[in-house]
Amino acid sequence: MERRAGSGQAPLQDSAAIGLVAGVVVLTLATSYLHSTLGGLLFTLNALGYATLAVAMVLPIRLFDRSRWLIRLALLGFTMMTIGGWVLLGARYDVAYLTKAIEAVLVALLIVSIYRFDGGPAGVLARLRGLPRELLGLVRGGR
Repeated sequence: MERRAGSGQAPLQDSAAIGLVAGVVVLTLATSYLHSTLGGLLFTLNALGYATLAVAMVLPIRLFDRSRWLIRLALLGFTMMTIGGWVLLGARYDVAYLTKAIEAVLVALLIVSIYRFDGGPAGVLARLRGLPRELLGLVRGGR
């Protein structure tokens, strides 16, 4: 499932960690579904983006396991951009408010997840600084 940042410990198995990841995935899939019902290319692409990130959060692929922190960060950025786009351009109707409420809770859960699994903003920044080296290692066939 998840590892503590930089600790090399075995995957976390406690119910709080599982609940946190499950909450992120359920809320991400919920907002994906709501966007998919609205029609139009922009909403459909938004729904596909959310669905892809939800699957990436739990898919048991080794590369995803090592990059879960980056998936969390991408989902946080994607959600914040979706909220920002709605604030600037979005229609004001009931489903929009429901979707934004779900996304606001999703942002909160992602922030908690980043503190819990990634060492908070400092841990994410450290990983971002090491990302070029890690990508170079992948390209060269390392790790």
